[in-house]
Amino acid sequence: MGKVWLVTGASRGLGREITRAALDAGETVVATARSADAVRDVFGGEHDRLCALALDITDAEAANAVAAETVKRFGAIDVLVNNAGYAELGFFETFTDAAVRRQFEVNLFGTMNVARAVVPHMRARRSGLIVTISSVSGLVSNAGGAVYSASKFALEGWMEGFAQELAPLGVRSLLIEPGMLRTEFMDGKSASFGGIDIPDYAEAIAQYCAFVADANGNQLNDPRLLAARIVALASQGEAPSRLVFGDDARQWAGAKVDKLRQEIAQSADRG
Repeated sequence: MGKVWLVTGASRGLGREITRAALDAGETVVATARSADAVRDVFGGEHDRLCALALDITDAEAANAVAAETVKRFGAIDVLVNNAGYAELGFFETFTDAAVRRQFEVNLFGTMNVARAVVPHMRARRSGLIVTISSVSGLVSNAGGAVYSASKFALEGWMEGFAQELAPLGVRSLLIEPGMLRTEFMDGKSASFGGIDIPDYAEAIAQYCAFVADANGNQLNDPRLLAARIVALASQGEAPSRLVFGDDARQWAGAKVDKLRQEIAQSADRG
């Protein structure tokens, strides 16, 4: 038996492709989603290397139960893929406080729940890899993405520090920062839009919504290629700490780095 993977958000999008790529590589996968039946429907049922379990990542007790069940069945968790999440897309003032908090509850605190459940098993073995699906939006924020980016910026800050705490104990970390992937991420099941009407933003919001509609299904980056890269990197003894995936992501991230360097230099000049 190869490595044992635990993948969240495995019924759709990138999570589905990672699950498929790991199975194709001969790995064993515990694939989770809010509905285990949704996972079974995608992969045609369970078999000796695929186990579908229900998991709402905002439920810490459920995360603990899934981690314990995985170890009971397969003896270990070698790779955790913290993938589940969604996007609040739109201008900040059009979101209620509850909507913003929900974004963090899933993308940050839910991801923390799963890590908190899995990491003790990895620490006990002094071995394991945590793959955290972030976004180039965890490095760069733009109008219309402030709330989503805020959750991903927080995710990156947490995982960057947590990774340094885990490294001496044999547990590795890989942050994934994709550009726009050709998945269902921008449709109504994975994305939500603010509902407060503010006339000052009406024209800009209309343009942003048109951009999202045009981009949905036409994104440049193939999630299957990213999934294959992740599975390949997981097999390496020394994987990088982050992967910026896609020409768009590398361009946006590079521009942000250049801008930061310039602003840092200007700060020094001003004393």
